[in-house]
Amino acid sequence: MEYAPVTHTATDRRLGELPSGRDVSVTVHRYVGGAGPTVYIQAAQHGIELNGPAALRRLHDHLIDASVAGTVIVVPVVNQLAFDHRSYMTPGEYDVMNPNLNRVWPGDESGSLQEQLAARLWALVEDADAAVDLHTGTADMLAHVRCRAGDPDAERLAEAFGTDYRLIDGTEDASDDEPDGTFRAATAAAGIPVITAELSNSRRIALGAVKDGVDGLQNLLRERAVLPAEADLQADQTVLRNDADPVTATASGLFECRTDIAIGDTVDASERLGTIYDPSSFEQQQVVSATERGVLYSLARESVVVKGERLAGIATPR
Repeated sequence: MEYAPVTHTATDRRLGELPSGRDVSVTVHRYVGGAGPTVYIQAAQHGIELNGPAALRRLHDHLIDASVAGTVIVVPVVNQLAFDHRSYMTPGEYDVMNPNLNRVWPGDESGSLQEQLAARLWALVEDADAAVDLHTGTADMLAHVRCRAGDPDAERLAEAFGTDYRLIDGTEDASDDEPDGTFRAATAAAGIPVITAELSNSRRIALGAVKDGVDGLQNLLRERAVLPAEADLQADQTVLRNDADPVTATASGLFECRTDIAIGDTVDASERLGTIYDPSSFEQQQVVSATERGVLYSLARESVVVKGERLAGIATPR
């Protein structure tokens, strides 16, 4: 590796055009040093997931004066439309067919607006040697990294990022919880080691989650030898398989979770997690139960829910 002081550039990349003729674009940061690998990092595919951009601003402060080997490409706000509307997905007025950007990778130049956006970003990804997709979970979700099983490079990235939990997908088919078209599925299919990092708390900046993101990214860059010094690999991560069916609502109403369970708990198959009630008639609509035995890594609490909505995520020990 050849370490050299960073040269930083920030440019706007045009991705598409709205009906008014206004461009949709993203800001792309490049941190270029000496000869070495290329690492691509993005955040805010979903517009309310704020800790990723906050972490990348702080990573910028570290990289701007660093010496690096290779290139770090950073897109802090991938989905400008969802971000500006303060919504999880892109408003349907822009793309009624594909409101979730994280279901259309690697995109399609002749497809819908979101497919075009993904395709024009994909040109930054396809030559990378590693990739990171920063997300933010709900308040009741274990901070974790996700990667494909059977990919040693991706698993080393996950160890370097350093969350206590690692969720792994199957090597063949995407799980029900991780359908084809996600950034991670497309990047892994292209042979690029990739992780998805789920930092806790959407809709607000949580400083602890931001720090975890910055520390994880710096250590990951050390693991790739982009930054000098040895990476501290967290080999004692709790590894869980992301192969259990999610717990979903079979009726709409008001979901009241049991007060004596929490994320990180191990639950048994068919164990009661809570109840959905009709808030007007007070009738019980559904007893919500665990789909199988495993670790509860996400949980909705006291929520208005609609039929089909996810209420809990369960992962099974590897």
